[in-house]
Amino acid sequence: MTIAILETKEINLEDILVLYKENEWSSANKPNELYNALLNSETLITAWEGEKLVGLGNAISDGYLTVYYPHLLVLPEYQGKGIGKLIMDKMQEKYSHFHMQMLTADGRAVDFYKKNGFERAGKTEPMWIYQGNEH
Repeated sequence: MTIAILETKEINLEDILVLYKENEWSSANKPNELYNALLNSETLITAWEGEKLVGLGNAISDGYLTVYYPHLLVLPEYQGKGIGKLIMDKMQEKYSHFHMQMLTADGRAVDFYKKNGFERAGKTEPMWIYQGNEH
């Protein structure tokens, strides 16, 4: 298996929707908003096996001090093969020097992010107004 990790916004909606639906993410139910959100992210990292999109991650940032990672998804049949780590490594090439890198993780994702250097943010409580249902 050869996986190419690219920083590109040349991606089509159909490939994105397959990835999000396979992971049962509710943002797949808002395809136009999802597509525009990803394309308007400061950074979009994609993982490909040939022509097949197998993963992606995005970053929203002020460009200097703070970065937030809203999405990191890998097709279920490709999970556990290091693809998520490759995507995070690519993000770190760009953002490792930032004062604050933030994300929200739950379930199995918590251990993944801990392995990648993230830790619980003190005594903070995650808070949101959220229209999804997968958490």
